[in-house]
Amino acid sequence: MPSINSNIGNVGRGFAAFLSPPPEGVVRFSVGQPNFRTPEAVVDSAKNALDAGEHGYTRSQGTEEVCNSVANYLTKYGIKADPNDVLISPGCKQSLLYAMMTCLNPGDEVILFAPAWPSYDGMLKLIGAVPIHVPVKRENYHPDMDATRAAITSKTKAIIINSPNNPTGAVYLSSEVEELTAIAAENDLWIFDDMIYSDLVYSDHLYTSPATFEDGKERTLTIGGWSKIWAMTGWRMGWITGPSQVMEGVKTCQASSASHVPTFLMGSGAVALGLEKEPQEFLEAFTERRRVFHSLIEEIPGINAPKPEGAFYILADITGTGMDDIEFATRALEEAQVQVVPGSLMPGGEGLVRLSYGTSLDQIREGCKRLKNWLQG
Repeated sequence: MPSINSNIGNVGRGFAAFLSPPPEGVVRFSVGQPNFRTPEAVVDSAKNALDAGEHGYTRSQGTEEVCNSVANYLTKYGIKADPNDVLISPGCKQSLLYAMMTCLNPGDEVILFAPAWPSYDGMLKLIGAVPIHVPVKRENYHPDMDATRAAITSKTKAIIINSPNNPTGAVYLSSEVEELTAIAAENDLWIFDDMIYSDLVYSDHLYTSPATFEDGKERTLTIGGWSKIWAMTGWRMGWITGPSQVMEGVKTCQASSASHVPTFLMGSGAVALGLEKEPQEFLEAFTERRRVFHSLIEEIPGINAPKPEGAFYILADITGTGMDDIEFATRALEEAQVQVVPGSLMPGGEGLVRLSYGTSLDQIREGCKRLKNWLQG
């Protein structure tokens, strides 16, 4: 049998082992997916497009309508994007991969703030780049600037910023993003800015784009998508924008692989970006879930967690239970009927578990009651 890509064996599958559908009756705090339905106006747009016969090929980077909609949406964060430099991809993950394929060569090092969403690590290894995991501050999960500077070598080529953050729930201060941008400029690095949770912020400080700071625009690739605040995870639509020269490379990646996202979905993407009512309702629901979830977590012996500032995750330290995170996650599923994600699936996440509040308040209350009774018992 012929050999396969030698990188494949080094690429993990992230949280996959702990995301499998559990037995009936288990409370799932594991899946990073809102439990809301996609807004009806978005669904109707896709149906109407199918009925209208939008079944064929279209412009590879996305229709002018949806690219213009993304560029207009980004202005709310001070990001000035030329619609010609916007590409619609089959999901935010695909946009990240295109960024890496365009900007990195095998052996290039990329700074990740650990614990980081594991797909970053996997994608980098897939193309032969080297992830460098820099631990964040444990008390609030914000970047450690001294550690970041110390991790940069002659091989460093990029920094990945994800704020609001998965898995930590941290939202980086504007001053922190500005300093990271300055570090990138000092060392001539790319910044891959994963803004997928940008609308899900509960702190006084909001999402800040590195593209809005001096020397930031020329080195920042802004990456986002429809999955979270519009409850469109299964639609697989993301975007990417950045400097024109880089975007020409990104367009080449898409033309050589996916061609484009389904034609009949693109109008729906534009419709979603124009909605105000539903995203606000989703944000309000997450705000209440965060309040309830964190207050209940604080009552459980042996578990401690900073209050999340954004996204919809709590990253909890469970070392006070006397278990490591793998044992905790395994036994929580088997003995308490609660599914969580162990942090050691990510470098720097040892002793932590990720809990998603993408589920209902009833499930949050029930799951926390089960965990508390289990640990007290």
